[in-house]
Amino acid sequence: MISTTDYMNFVRGEYLDDFVRKEGAAVKFAVVPDGNAAADVHAALRSAAEQAGYVYAAVDAATTKVSMIDRVFHAIAAQVPWKDLARSVVQRALDELKFPAPPDEPLSLQAIAKFNDYDFQQLRKEFYRRLQHDILRDYSMAQEFRIAMVLLCQAQVSEAPDVQATADAVLQWLKGELKQVSQLRPELIYQKIARHNAQHILYSLGPWIRKAGSAGLVLDLDIRQCAVTSRNQTEQIFYTKPTVLDVYELLRQLIDATDELSSTFILVTTGNEFLSDPARGLERYWALRLRILDEVRDRHRINPYSAMIRLMPNDPTMTGASV
Repeated sequence: MISTTDYMNFVRGEYLDDFVRKEGAAVKFAVVPDGNAAADVHAALRSAAEQAGYVYAAVDAATTKVSMIDRVFHAIAAQVPWKDLARSVVQRALDELKFPAPPDEPLSLQAIAKFNDYDFQQLRKEFYRRLQHDILRDYSMAQEFRIAMVLLCQAQVSEAPDVQATADAVLQWLKGELKQVSQLRPELIYQKIARHNAQHILYSLGPWIRKAGSAGLVLDLDIRQCAVTSRNQTEQIFYTKPTVLDVYELLRQLIDATDELSSTFILVTTGNEFLSDPARGLERYWALRLRILDEVRDRHRINPYSAMIRLMPNDPTMTGASV
């Protein structure tokens, strides 16, 4: 076992500061002994992510149905600073076009054109062409996601009510709150984010965050709720045995998609039941077990590069200890 502090220092140095920052992706599993240890993991991961310049999102199986990839994405989307990211992309596009914005004024193309003594319609045409080049031609992101991001960027430089209304609809679409997708059909977005397309939308998030100038996405996924064996034991989401297998299948898909994921680090936190419960644990789903469980390992030394690692509470007298 390894302490949370030691492991997070390792994650920061080997993944967040290096591999993931260079457009890599990783899915790791942390087995914790209790809720206090889990809280330590979440706090440490959040701190490491924010210090390294990542967008951090936490998803808890107790409050989000993690057996459904669209629900996972919507929970992440509710925590992403979409407007700030869009504004960063817009600012970079204007910098590349050599059009500085007037200081102490709202960012708008009309104000920028006036400040630079330039024709507004020509600036608008050049700016939209730049967005198309930077976003719509970036095929690392799903098509509908690219369109949505262009709409958010346009809203950053326009005060027109229809543009702002479309941007609001895009935000609702990302968060799963849009009631009628017909609001976005004129913009060539024809379907809601659901189980059939949420995976590719999620894969688009890391590249978009990186394009906006941040390092990438850190997803803190807590699935300890899957170990609850009875509805009477919880007032939160209860997972039946088949639903637990759906959760494991989703995790298996994320592991297999690390070549498609980019600038994304996922840490899955789970309890000891994940290894010991024959009815709900890893033993029930060998497709996942074979991907994260080391068949050969040193009994006395920890390999922090392993897909799954056991964490112990932060105890200064035991830091670096192994069992």
